[in-house]
Amino acid sequence: MTPNAMETVALAGNPNAGKTTLFNALTGSNQKVGNYSGVTIAKKSGEFFTPHGRKVRVLDLPGCYGLTGDSPDQQIAARVLRGQDPDEPAPSMIVNVVDASALERHLLLTLELIELGHPMVLALNMIDVAERNGIRLNPALLAEQLGIAVVPLQANHGKGLVELKQSVRHPLPKAATAVWLQTGMSEEEKQHARVKYIQDTCAIAARRPDAAQVAFSDRVDQFLLHPILGWLSFIAAMFALFWTIFSISEYPMGWIEAGQGFLQEWVASAMAPGDLNDLITQGIIGGVGSVLVFLPQIVMLFFLIGLLESSGYMARAAYLMDGLMSRVGLSGKAFLPLLSSYACAIPGIMATRTIDSAKERLVTIFVAPWMSCSARLPVYLLLVPMLLHEPEGGSFRQALVMTALYAVGTLTAFLVAKLLRKKLGPDEQKHHFMIELPPYHKPQWSYIFRHVTDRGWAFVKNAGTIILAISIILWALQTYPKSTSEDPAEQLAHSAMGRISKAIEPVFLPIGHDGKTGAAILTSFAAREVFVSSMAIVHHVEEDEDETVTRTSLRESLQQISWPDGRPMFTTASLISLLLFYIYALQCLPTSAVVARETGSWKWAVGQFIFMTAFAWVAACVAYQIGTRFS
Repeated sequence: MTPNAMETVALAGNPNAGKTTLFNALTGSNQKVGNYSGVTIAKKSGEFFTPHGRKVRVLDLPGCYGLTGDSPDQQIAARVLRGQDPDEPAPSMIVNVVDASALERHLLLTLELIELGHPMVLALNMIDVAERNGIRLNPALLAEQLGIAVVPLQANHGKGLVELKQSVRHPLPKAATAVWLQTGMSEEEKQHARVKYIQDTCAIAARRPDAAQVAFSDRVDQFLLHPILGWLSFIAAMFALFWTIFSISEYPMGWIEAGQGFLQEWVASAMAPGDLNDLITQGIIGGVGSVLVFLPQIVMLFFLIGLLESSGYMARAAYLMDGLMSRVGLSGKAFLPLLSSYACAIPGIMATRTIDSAKERLVTIFVAPWMSCSARLPVYLLLVPMLLHEPEGGSFRQALVMTALYAVGTLTAFLVAKLLRKKLGPDEQKHHFMIELPPYHKPQWSYIFRHVTDRGWAFVKNAGTIILAISIILWALQTYPKSTSEDPAEQLAHSAMGRISKAIEPVFLPIGHDGKTGAAILTSFAAREVFVSSMAIVHHVEEDEDETVTRTSLRESLQQISWPDGRPMFTTASLISLLLFYIYALQCLPTSAVVARETGSWKWAVGQFIFMTAFAWVAACVAYQIGTRFS
């Protein structure tokens, strides 16, 4: 390599070693950081400058336990490190990031990396955790044993970064020699030699405390991983999450509604009456505002999930779920992508790259959209208080119903996964579930707030683009062509929306809804969140005393809507059918595009869309028909 060429440094290590945290610290990027495996699912690139002013390119590779894994993410890392990636030259240097508190496990990959023959530095991360656990590390002796530079780090606090950058000097250090290997060894003999060398190295350079000294994380895990208490803790944590979303977020939601009402009233008074006034106040401000009001609950959801991720609890949840998921043909490794899908199915589907089994990965991709993502939250928060005939607030019953909605989607996904797993047949080779249980950490507040800000801003942008466009279109459809009648019902029936609603009504009658609700459901296939504003527009919800459509006035207006024979339209049976439809329907076209890319086939994506939509309709129909007969 010429002196002026830019070196490429690859960050490699086990899952949860802190590679992405180090990558962010070096480059200033804001990649997702989580305390469980599967967060980094593709290589990411950035740049930093050494203390000598030399620009260096750095790659953040997916975590791997070795260079022979079968999962797509581990294969990505192995190809880059071996110089076999057609889009990526062989790295000039490897920075192997290891967890200092679990050195024995992490050094196995270290020895495999040394055997590749690249210049290498060992980044001894989480040195503070190791010291708290009573581990006495000697970086100088460790460097002497391995033949490479060793740099102690606390990547989450930026400690040791200058020393690490100094180690990436020019010319780069020479590659170390794999002294533990001998010519003619078989793969099994090589593995035994590596394990023996790691044991000898740790005995010299990483002295552990007495066995009687139990770390804090181990003591907590005796409770959180208990076969009974662990499950009770998990259920309690999920219930507390939903109760918090209902209770605390009520105050900022009220502020947003008040701001929306003030803006509508100000615009209405500043403009002459007419269609333009109505478009801006009801179509734009009312349509987008009725969705933005749920922003505090979306932010609260991601904040609480971020706390669970950053603390290390998510890995314990995956461990608990492994036994349950094995009964449906999946492993605990599939739980992590499914858990990510509660926030959004797209990163969840991409996270299936951590799964070794191709068939298990395909099944996980298929059922991932049934994890109730945050886009469903505005729909649930509109319908659940109507179902329970309760006002807004942190109701205990509302939290129970919300927990049940998430549980129904999850359990159905498991049942379908079991059937599909049997249909695909067993794997050619047995795959074992292995996951790192990291020590519990204090929350990484910088990551949590970045993540919450990013997701909240994505929700706002969605409201300002897709939802805004659909709200304007819906307003136009229910306004034109105009009728000469003064009766609002006649005006709506004469409009394009009224005619569309009448045409599609036969499809939605069996699930307990008229064509106008059907039209609102159809618009939500572009974005589920738009259902709330669509319902206000297509049902022509009247304004309250302040000339605004609030959540309360929307629910009250919907509950007063009746069928032509006088029966109320939104009954317990029809609301349950509507909730079931939103649990099961795949109403996210970007998700289908990601499924096609990850599976390499549009047939799989289209088949998934058709199956889930049909399943949703059948489930809603059965629930409504049974409910009406027993009501």
